[in-house]
Amino acid sequence: MMKLIELILDESMLLTGIDAISLVEYPAIEEDFIALNSQKREVFAMQNQEKRLLMGAALIPDKPIYRSDGENEYYVYFSKDTIRKAMELFFKNGYQNNATIEHDFDVKGTTIVESWIIEDATMDKSRAYGLDLPVGTWMVSMKIENESIWQRVKGGEFRGFSIEGYFVDKINLSKQELEIIEEQEAALMLSQIIAIIKRDGRKKSGKRIEMESYADYPDAVKNNAKRGIELNEKNGNKCATPVGKVRAQQLAQGKALSVETITRMYSYLSRAETYYDESNTEACGTISFLLWGGLAGKRWAESKLKELGKIELAVGVPHYTADGELYTGLTHKDADGRLMTGAVHTEDSEYLYHKEELKNV
Repeated sequence: MMKLIELILDESMLLTGIDAISLVEYPAIEEDFIALNSQKREVFAMQNQEKRLLMGAALIPDKPIYRSDGENEYYVYFSKDTIRKAMELFFKNGYQNNATIEHDFDVKGTTIVESWIIEDATMDKSRAYGLDLPVGTWMVSMKIENESIWQRVKGGEFRGFSIEGYFVDKINLSKQELEIIEEQEAALMLSQIIAIIKRDGRKKSGKRIEMESYADYPDAVKNNAKRGIELNEKNGNKCATPVGKVRAQQLAQGKALSVETITRMYSYLSRAETYYDESNTEACGTISFLLWGGLAGKRWAESKLKELGKIELAVGVPHYTADGELYTGLTHKDADGRLMTGAVHTEDSEYLYHKEELKNV
């Protein structure tokens, strides 16, 4: 069975999205456009000249599109959300006059004059022209002012639209992003260890720090870690960084975790959950999430941190950010016990203040 891979936009890339629509003989989405003119549609029967308009689907959501890179064969698809974002970016970048022939030759004298997303499969105007397409489909109308191209359209040389542009493989992208998250967790973990050493009485004058640890997480957390290890082995151990693999071994063996580790665990799982897909056991997003304890791990870590008073709602005495904004969200405390925004520490965390303290900020 060939792989089915979702393609998405990577908005961090300089080039992303659709930059042209091509006129092709065999559209990848297997949908032909129709020519809107007086000879073909009764709705234009009162007009005495051709409109030179082509209407058709540019992208259909969740439709498998065959691809081959010379070595591997697979299918790709686009979600409704990606299609909508791609459509918006196409016009934001002013590409409505960009067109090619069979993805090879640029052509002038074409313009996308109409564009919409099908919201109602039965009431959409495309149905009036005999098109039966699902909700979420990106529809376009292209006006052809190039005489030679129009004659080729009339001659049946081109049958549909095909998009061209820049997308990324969601599986590989999520793997890269997850590795970045894990590296951030490792850096934060190291900073915590350094801070503890600096405050340890054996190194400097000051109170010695005893690291509390807990191993009362449920079996579901251990089983998730074991499942992640098993799936990663089947996948050639290509998912997760060394930090994630070590964490999985700790959890699978039921070892005690320090408060700092539980904090990192909750931080990672809160951010990585978006890449978890229970139905796709080959995806690195799914495997990495399980290695860190999965949903059961996230719930336990959150509960434990609340029990220890490490995360809480900023209720009672009002707290403010440095710019004077009232803050009512989740909070945590830094190593010195100072209250900060967010349930766990990230680079965006801010210190919180009582109102009378703001004048000294």
